[in-house]
Amino acid sequence: MLGFGLIGRVAAEIRRDIAAARTRDPAARGVGWFEILAAWPGVHALLAHRVAHALHEAGVPLLPRMIAAVSRALTGIEIHPAARIGSGLFIDHGMGVVIGETAELGDDVTLYQGVTLGGTGFATGKRHPTVQDNVTIGSGAKLLGPITVGHGSKIGANSVVIHDVPANSTVVGNPGHPVRVEGRRPEGPDADWVHLPDPIADAIKSLASRIAALEQTAEGADDGNVHPLRVPDGHDDPAETEIAHRVNRSVGPNPAGG
Repeated sequence: MLGFGLIGRVAAEIRRDIAAARTRDPAARGVGWFEILAAWPGVHALLAHRVAHALHEAGVPLLPRMIAAVSRALTGIEIHPAARIGSGLFIDHGMGVVIGETAELGDDVTLYQGVTLGGTGFATGKRHPTVQDNVTIGSGAKLLGPITVGHGSKIGANSVVIHDVPANSTVVGNPGHPVRVEGRRPEGPDADWVHLPDPIADAIKSLASRIAALEQTAEGADDGNVHPLRVPDGHDDPAETEIAHRVNRSVGPNPAGG
């Protein structure tokens, strides 16, 4: 049932949404709350969703979807009326953001433009992501299916996430790879997308160093002065150990003699 208690709750959520925009958007510094309410499309979309969701929860037919459709046309942000969104959500720019029917967002989440919290296939029931508190999701990221993104995590721009994300981690790549951020917690609206970990680049560097070692061994074989590769101890990478064994077996006395 609609009532003053529900209206008061929606009003409190809207006040916190405006405060989130003032805190996390550098362009909103020094801007009054009325200007944010009048000119920030992310705030408009949230305002419309708060009303549509309250009507949806009260069992009002048709009207919640109409409000969502008008909001999508005006802001470019599509939020299903049934989606559950906590307080303090900030949608920066927002164009192209899609939040599906069974999506759930905790408190103080930050979304950038082009983010999709979508489903996979035609399954019924829970089919959209659950995003816990203090999560930041970068521009163009796609989170698909009934996955859970843990508290304080950070999703890099254009990542495609189809598996659960541990708390306090950063995800990059397609498909997304969760990696621990060394030396600091990636919690909060940190917009430093330049210095995200890159596991693919790390893997390429590792391969390049192994190739260099193989080339050095091959050059030694051509000179007749072969120096077998050091066989790593048990604490090293098993793949590196196997490479060393294979190379050492391949180099040896010249079968042609001389």
